[in-house]
Amino acid sequence: MKQIRYILFIFSFASFSFLLNAQSVDFYSLSAETIDGDTLYFSELRGKKVLIVNTASKCGFTPQYEDLEKLYEEYKDDDFIIIGFPANNFMHQEPGTNEEIKQFCTTNYGVTFPMMAKISVKGKEMHPVYKWLTSKEENGVMDSKVGWNFQKYMIDENGRLVGYAKPKEKPMSFKIINWIEGE
Repeated sequence: MKQIRYILFIFSFASFSFLLNAQSVDFYSLSAETIDGDTLYFSELRGKKVLIVNTASKCGFTPQYEDLEKLYEEYKDDDFIIIGFPANNFMHQEPGTNEEIKQFCTTNYGVTFPMMAKISVKGKEMHPVYKWLTSKEENGVMDSKVGWNFQKYMIDENGRLVGYAKPKEKPMSFKIINWIEGE
């Protein structure tokens, strides 16, 4: 009988411990370098819905910058922010320097939402933000793979990953608008 109680105790403790560690990395503990070389601490984003997008300047989806900017302009005053992460992981479609990327985004699409320094969104060099976005072990919700440029990850105002939209899904899609406007 003593052994059974001991086993039940260990099982209960292990279950409780698992629940506590379901999300081993807090979104708000992350940070990233901006395209201008400053640091954006994600703790500054508490209370905001965050759309994280890996971007590229020479991709068939590059015109999505226009809709991303429209989306940002429409909802930025409603505790919503878009964060762009340039990445050169898919067919070398983001070959430029941070300065060149910033110039391209500003000149061609009038981008005003925060852009980060160029990173890797897959492989051994994957940035910690993308490790969090793509690993259930880190985000506590789901595993995913970045399929291509302009994949959009949605983080709620409490720092929880709530889903993502594939690259082909437009920034002004029902799924994204409904998430922003929803409770």
